[in-house]
Amino acid sequence: MDKYWFVFIKSELLLEKTSNGNYTIPLQENPPIAVDNADDIHNITPLGDIEVKTYNSGHDNIDTSRYELCGLRASYNKLTYELYLKAGKCAEILYWDSNTKFCGKCGGKMKLHTDISKVCTKCGREIWPQLSTAVIVLIRREDKVLLVHANNFKGHYYGLVAGFVETGETLEQAVQREVMEETGLTIKNLRYFGSQPWPYPCGLMVGFHADYASGEIHLQRSELGAGGWFSKDHLPGIPEKLSIARKLIDNWLESQEGISEP
Repeated sequence: MDKYWFVFIKSELLLEKTSNGNYTIPLQENPPIAVDNADDIHNITPLGDIEVKTYNSGHDNIDTSRYELCGLRASYNKLTYELYLKAGKCAEILYWDSNTKFCGKCGGKMKLHTDISKVCTKCGREIWPQLSTAVIVLIRREDKVLLVHANNFKGHYYGLVAGFVETGETLEQAVQREVMEETGLTIKNLRYFGSQPWPYPCGLMVGFHADYASGEIHLQRSELGAGGWFSKDHLPGIPEKLSIARKLIDNWLESQEGISEP
């Protein structure tokens, strides 16, 4: 029976070229690229009624007339959204597997117990993949939005205030804390927008809208290099389409349609 094979070679995803110039994931009975060890193949939640398998391969001598290697982020622009999301889950499972070879408690060897759990062969400790939850927020002030350039951004674009949720706090508390720490502002009318798996390498982004309440911008320079209020007619470069940051900004831009500066 044919299966989807999500194969990663040196962190790049193996894509199969189609006759119409598009791309897909190999769908066939057997692995498309050599597998060093059958135990390294992981079962992933099926796509509909089609089985999904994933593994890392050390063999990079591919048939370039049929296949192409692509970074996970870039695959967003080449695959269907459904396949892109599944590729992200595969990448997260492989990352988890490579970083949990030994028990953090006793040092014993870990082995797969279920598709998403491992058990220590020495002490019996069981573990599961861990997610790092982060919050991201679009803050409105009249007809403007707060955009910031984080020091870890690789490009010159501006994004939104974001940060990881800390132990013992709610998502809402995390948003308020991150905004205060990074910008010195207080916010109100916090509203949930949506969430997005963020497999770089194992995150979950939770997005919010909020309104400006008070304060002047004082950037946390260890985190942010620049920031300010921007209207829809004077936006800097913004994040690419795959991110929830861009979805939040696009949602705000849609709400601004028909509103022009005086």
